[in-house]
Amino acid sequence: MKKILILLFSLFLLSSPSVFADDILELEIEGISIGDSLLDYMTEEKILSEIERTKTWYPHLKEPYKYSSVFTRGKFLNYDYLGFYVKNNSANAYVSNKNEKYTIMGISGDREYIEDFDKCLEERDLIVQIFSNMLPDIEKIGGRNKKHDADPSGNSIINQFSFYMKDGDLSVYCDNFDETFRMKNNYPEGLSVIIRTEELNDWFLDLK
Repeated sequence: MKKILILLFSLFLLSSPSVFADDILELEIEGISIGDSLLDYMTEEKILSEIERTKTWYPHLKEPYKYSSVFTRGKFLNYDYLGFYVKNNSANAYVSNKNEKYTIMGISGDREYIEDFDKCLEERDLIVQIFSNMLPDIEKIGGRNKKHDADPSGNSIINQFSFYMKDGDLSVYCDNFDETFRMKNNYPEGLSVIIRTEELNDWFLDLK
């Protein structure tokens, strides 16, 4: 049975042993897992619309179009919206090695904290403590403010903890963009819980 990542710290989350895992493929966010087809959760029209909207978000990476971001709002249990990352193999063709379209390589659950970084960090720290208790044998790194790689001005920051698991990582972070930069790029801002494959994580770290 797959384990469920949830943002809020309910009694279930604090006490259930079933949430222990050491492989990202065993984790879910809102019932969705790495390797699922995004077409099971969104229409292709909506997916392509989001890919077009977010296509300029990663100019700071060496391969800015290797993956695409797709976000959706809905009546989720714990999040304001979900984010997905799909591999872009060619123009308008997002095909996995299983020959399935829009295979999910990363999933994030996000809550907005617009211009409220301190509150975001409070929530983040509680979640990190819960995950630390759940994953006592998993390496955890992070916890310092650093300049956000997406903002060349250096005026935006991110504070992130990452748990390095089998075949990928689990990260919990808050970002606080310079407001002018955020509005210009239509970036979200706040708290994110994200699971991603090792390949996707390498892409995020491969800066120009």
